[in-house]
Amino acid sequence: MDKISKFLTKLGSKERLRVDNAVEQILNRNFTNLDIKKLQGNSDTFRVRVGEIRIKFKLTKEKVIILSTGKRDDNTY
Repeated sequence: MDKISKFLTKLGSKERLRVDNAVEQILNRNFTNLDIKKLQGNSDTFRVRVGEIRIKFKLTKEKVIILSTGKRDDNTY
């Protein structure tokens, strides 16, 4: 089991549903109603904020790669 799946299993049902919906929107390249921000130092890396949870992803022409998910703290980025 990878880190992202392990993190998602530890979430409550409401949080997991919100994160799953956000991930689905990201993978479908539908960025409406998402709190998205470009990360400094990278031209193709972004983060989406879902409450206290951050989803970090890389956007290329061909595909979207989910890099990490985690609760916001001093070591998130």
